[in-house]
Amino acid sequence: MLIIVTYDVSTETRAGRKRLRRVAKLCESIGQRVQKSVFECRINLMQYEELERRLLSEIDEQEDNLRLYRLTEPVELHVKEYGSFKAIDFEGPLTI
Repeated sequence: MLIIVTYDVSTETRAGRKRLRRVAKLCESIGQRVQKSVFECRINLMQYEELERRLLSEIDEQEDNLRLYRLTEPVELHVKEYGSFKAIDFEGPLTI
């Protein structure tokens, strides 16, 4: 499944800036950044539940915002891409 993770972490305090770094690192470990606070993650249900649990443990629900979008299959019908960014094709051959 394809999950879109978006977040807005308050950075007014030092603790907020630390939360932002932890949330970003967590998202980077499982998906690809497509914008500053937006990640695409191609994961299975178990990975999704783990990601959600870990993200919820990092954010402060009183100050931050986290959104998880699950795109329905076939993804190609629901995602249009414009501009210079080209996403990694996780289904295609690996080129090194």
